Amino acid sequence: TNVTPPHSTIRPGFPVPVNTNNPEVRRAARFGVYRYNNSSNDLFLFKESQIQKAMVQIVRGLKYMLHVEIKRTTCEKRDHPSLDSCHFQREKKLQQTLRCYFEVWITPWTHKVHIPVAHCH
Repeated sequence: TNVTPPHSTIRPGFPVPVNTNNPEVRRAARFGVYRYNNSSNDLFLFKESQIQKAMVQIVRGLKYMLHVEIKRTTCEKRDHPSLDSCHFQREKKLQQTLRCYFEVWITPWTHKVHIPVAHCH
């Protein structure tokens, strides 16, 4: 699939702000969430609840720098459902919100996604 630059004034090497509702930004955030879920010991899957800030930089592909809020869902990891069908926890003692910073590097022509940075707290 072709990834069109999400902003017309992008120049290689310069990170620029990009709309947090941009479909490619949302897709990049989901990749960050997958990375978090794969590395966490939590029984439940987390899902992005809000993308607070997004930047994109052209560097042999598109590198997204994302500040994302993620929340615990009702889906257990062992069930491996689609995150789209997972709802956020309603039970007070199981609710958890984390603030994350993801760097998601997408090279469309190789169909590769690399996530060098995924910090959540």
